[in-house]
Amino acid sequence: YLLMYYYFVGDLISLLLKTTSWCPRCNIVFNSKTAELLSHHQVEIKQSFPKEGWVEEDPKEILQSVYECMERTCEKLTQLNIDISNIKAIGVTNQRETTLVWDKETGEPLYNAIVWLDLRTQSTVERLINKTPGRNKNHLKHKTGLPISTYFSAVKLRWLMDNVAEVHEAVVSHRAMFGTVDSWLIWCLTGGKSGGVHCTDVTNASRTMLFNIHTMDWDPELCKYFGIPMEILPRVRSSSEIYGLMKSGALSGIPISGCLGDQSAALVGQMCFQDGQAKNTYGTGCFLLRNTGAKPVMSDHGLLTTVAYKLGRDKPACYALEGSVAIAGAVVRWLQDNLGIIGSSEELEKLAASVGTSYGCYFVPAFSGLYAPYWEPSARGIICGLTQFTNKNHVAFAALEAVCFQTREILDAMNQDSGIPLTQLQVDGGMTSNRLLMQLQADILCIPVVKPSMPETTALGAAMAAGAAEGVSVWSLSPEDLSEVTSEKFEPQINPEESEFRYARWKKAVQKSMNWETTEPVCNGNGSIFSSVPLGFYIMGSMLMLIGARYIIGQYISVYWTKLNMPRGSDVSNTVNG
Repeated sequence: YLLMYYYFVGDLISLLLKTTSWCPRCNIVFNSKTAELLSHHQVEIKQSFPKEGWVEEDPKEILQSVYECMERTCEKLTQLNIDISNIKAIGVTNQRETTLVWDKETGEPLYNAIVWLDLRTQSTVERLINKTPGRNKNHLKHKTGLPISTYFSAVKLRWLMDNVAEVHEAVVSHRAMFGTVDSWLIWCLTGGKSGGVHCTDVTNASRTMLFNIHTMDWDPELCKYFGIPMEILPRVRSSSEIYGLMKSGALSGIPISGCLGDQSAALVGQMCFQDGQAKNTYGTGCFLLRNTGAKPVMSDHGLLTTVAYKLGRDKPACYALEGSVAIAGAVVRWLQDNLGIIGSSEELEKLAASVGTSYGCYFVPAFSGLYAPYWEPSARGIICGLTQFTNKNHVAFAALEAVCFQTREILDAMNQDSGIPLTQLQVDGGMTSNRLLMQLQADILCIPVVKPSMPETTALGAAMAAGAAEGVSVWSLSPEDLSEVTSEKFEPQINPEESEFRYARWKKAVQKSMNWETTEPVCNGNGSIFSSVPLGFYIMGSMLMLIGARYIIGQYISVYWTKLNMPRGSDVSNTVNG
């Protein structure tokens, strides 16, 4: 058996253990035959929103909670009479694109972590797009597989360098280190300023827009395009190798040997190792990845081309097509915290199930714009189709449907790009505990949805990568050795015609959400009063009338004054009266 306890903050630390016995009371056991997680521990990290569209996390809080979780895990293992010396490796999986910069001399973060869905870089993105030929947001796609978007790390790093004096000064003085959360954690856990390892893996690097997915390394031309010095970037490694050893705490000396971005970790955890296999993770956002094998497939329908994994230094990289949805589980938190419609995620399912329909209400939760397949940052959230009959139950149902419709849009694009329709969808993530959501997803996709009995496959993927690393080798990734995962299947229960009708109405609602926001003010200090054509005509006409009136009055006064100054006896019969 393999035992693993993980800490979840959107970032996971997986502890792999090898033991010769298994205690039935041990609630942190992964069964190596079924890959079933019997128990887990979860702690939330605080997110801050300093301004509209800004999302940040405290890097120190992330690190401290990881240390706390490791210590708590070791305490629980000891209470269960399990020797922590059986821990063989540590795997790291993290939110991709979330961006940090720290000082390598002091070890201090120079700013909060800018979270992946943060929108502050919209003006930076527009400036970059404006300097590309034909203002093409896909200008760098041939190297990166990505459109120029607020989503990716390079624009966040560019913003930090332009707007945070401490970051700018550290870059100029060669003290700055850049990384996504995995880089920050590995550097700190392996010693920090006292010799910490500054690295990342190929899956996280491929989400920065600085990484060439063909050469599998940082690209000098991309770095020059964004104006980012290559010296601040971490070294790129495979997803499964020993990066360094833990330098402190109860796990001191244990190798950190697995690193995967969260969605790639879920793909591995779902054991989607074959070309054409796909999984969808329902978390804060929604991420559908389809394995495309050893060659990157460029999308013509708004999807991303990304590195799926590279499970060993000498192993080939595997690629994936990905569709990303910014808001999935986050809509539940919005309904709870912002509107007060629900008290918990469980209550959302009850409200929606009580009506079984949205009654024509459609919800587009484009709080951070729309990601795949539109890549439209100007979109904003709307709820439409409301009548006097609509109540909070219908809105709750529409919110769940919105998650499913967004997945349908991505799956349609993926089927078009691959030419081979997906016959079933494997799912994971926190929202999959909502059975109504899973049934709705099957109904809207018109294909079965398969949910593993252990939904936290992201942690499993990190464990598999760490355990399979050379020098650890406690987990075999050979197809014949992979565990058979128990699962539950949701079959479609409505006819395809009804599904298509509801989907068409959803797409109509999406169009209504477009072009809502702009970074340019409607009227600014440098604007012209003639920028509005009707207003311009009105003002021009008024000015011409005023000038004409002044001219006529001037002529009148001139004639009148002349008459008044005529000699006595002159003909004044034409003088105007009075």
